[in-house]
Amino acid sequence: MTEQPIHIPQAWQQLDLSGWRGTVLIIGAPDVGKSTLAHYLYGRLRAEGRTVAYLDGDPGQSTLGPPATMTLAVSGAGDKTFPPQGQFWRSFIGAVSPRGHMLPLVIGGLRLVRAAGRAGAELIIYDTCGLVDPVQGGLALKLAKIDLLQPGMVCALQRERELEPLLQPLRRSRRTRLVDLRPSPTARTHDVAARQAHRAAQFGRYFANARGLSLTWTRLAVFPGPHFTPNRLVALEDAAGFTLGLGIVIHHDRRARQVTLQTPLTSLSGVDALRLGDFRLDPETFQDQRLESVRPH
Repeated sequence: MTEQPIHIPQAWQQLDLSGWRGTVLIIGAPDVGKSTLAHYLYGRLRAEGRTVAYLDGDPGQSTLGPPATMTLAVSGAGDKTFPPQGQFWRSFIGAVSPRGHMLPLVIGGLRLVRAAGRAGAELIIYDTCGLVDPVQGGLALKLAKIDLLQPGMVCALQRERELEPLLQPLRRSRRTRLVDLRPSPTARTHDVAARQAHRAAQFGRYFANARGLSLTWTRLAVFPGPHFTPNRLVALEDAAGFTLGLGIVIHHDRRARQVTLQTPLTSLSGVDALRLGDFRLDPETFQDQRLESVRPH
């Protein structure tokens, strides 16, 4: 996507962050400036010398890692730049949209928030995906995250009143603090083609130095099963369920129980399982295409 000049509204600049702790959940529809707000809050908190983690929770329009994943990065000592230069963890969603994949999204978020806590993060800036349509389960997804993660703060960005069915009960509850904000006036709407181009560019950067890696799949756990469709995206996970790397199925030999992946990983060190995604990725153009025969989780 083409970078636009960033304007920070005065209301954002006037936020008092002194009492903020724990998880800060940023919610809103697509193209309201969630990532801009998340970056801004991260920068302000780091400038105060606080240990901050950044959770990129949008598997379709990711900023810290390849699409189909969620990435957590923790600020290092003395590091005030973005993205954070400290430790990072990744969780595989298996799709570039939360629709039909809400359970992996919620589980991955919890796993990453817990990792941030173990790493000593004082605050976790959680930039969520833009699905808020109640008919598609968007607001139910946001409420599930709030109920599960118990964030110290929810920052809600809305143009009109699209979040009100969720925000009205939250205003009457003591379970979290709520901040209502207007979007940045420089926030721009991106069409489907622009979003697809962004994903392809992200995948292209991730697989830039990839090469073939062959493995015998019977030596590893395979979720949900060894269905190695050509060009299918695969995650290689450690024993804790974190993603060590992604791979594209290039060739598989069912009789020999072997599969060759195009991946940046150079070895299987630490790999405990393979988790298959629900879409194909062209290894040359990095355009994604959903596997229609795969049922959503």
